[in-house]
Amino acid sequence: MADTAQRVRPRKDSTSPSTRQLSYVEAVREAAELEMARNPSVLVFGLDVDDPKAIQGTTRGLVERFGRERVFGTPLSEDAMTGVAIGMALAGLRPIHVHIRMDFLMLAMNQLVNVAAKSRYMYGGQVHLPLVVRAMIGKSWGQGAQHSQGLHSFFMHVPGLKVVAPSTPYDAKGGLVAAIRDENPVVFVEHRLLHFTQGPVPEPLFEVKPGKARITARGDDLTIVGISWMQIEALRAQQYLADVGISAEVIDPIWLSPLDLDTICQSVERTGRLLVVDTAWTNCGASAEIVAQVAERLQGVRELRLRRLGFAPTTCPTTPVLEDLFYPDARRIAACARDLVEERSTGWMPQPREDLKQFEFKGPF
Repeated sequence: MADTAQRVRPRKDSTSPSTRQLSYVEAVREAAELEMARNPSVLVFGLDVDDPKAIQGTTRGLVERFGRERVFGTPLSEDAMTGVAIGMALAGLRPIHVHIRMDFLMLAMNQLVNVAAKSRYMYGGQVHLPLVVRAMIGKSWGQGAQHSQGLHSFFMHVPGLKVVAPSTPYDAKGGLVAAIRDENPVVFVEHRLLHFTQGPVPEPLFEVKPGKARITARGDDLTIVGISWMQIEALRAQQYLADVGISAEVIDPIWLSPLDLDTICQSVERTGRLLVVDTAWTNCGASAEIVAQVAERLQGVRELRLRRLGFAPTTCPTTPVLEDLFYPDARRIAACARDLVEERSTGWMPQPREDLKQFEFKGPF
């Protein structure tokens, strides 16, 4: 799978040419380590960051290098520990607060929405709140209703919060560096399946700054926007579509807030068709926001055909059979895209291609 992702996603805009391959996990860890070495105000804490498994390896070696004053585990108390993180940021530190799952950020919503997001505004810009909240989303080994949700649209909704959802090791490193250096609170979204992908990552520090999407595959017949893990599935779908003569342009938004609507609209204005695929529910989600903004901007400019894909409108299931129905995948994305292009229900479903097969998740973390 990693080889496939690399083949369809060349990095033409890297800060420096690189053939060095890192996993997503290694890229996240390297970003934190380099920023901690560069800036002594950066620290990492959260549930199990000092555990031997080191949050799937993303914090491995940090406590040994920087000590327990800068890398430490916390009690299972998301609300209180988020308050501690906010206090640290207000006092001049740059905390990276690690949450194993985004689901449990719900326990800290008042801290994040009413305190972290609003402090700079309420104090007239006299304070800064450079807080990074790392939160994982997505399925793994049948964890079901309370451990698999993608709730990133909750945070996109709130002024004062930034949201980044990198889909490659390159963007994971550069996005985390940019988040750490930002003076505002940033929610850093990691899909657990992305942890096992690999790609080229330059060794020096670099930033993937807010508000710039990337076109990852060029095409003329429709635009597909893939969010987080769905970027990988969208690139696979692009290859299924190529087999039947359909040319799809694929875009990775990277930063969900601020969102680079210009890049998306320029593509849709040319193709006339937009399919947004999210690793979350479509109702009031990131896909709904992207479709709505594109429709508002391009209404009257040209005729549009728009579609969203995401979780089935039910609670996240546990069994693999139901998971296959619940989550979008490359073949279903391709089938939906072909219907959009041909403006009819074709009934087409591509045959699985061995070279595009999804890897088997080993879990747990």
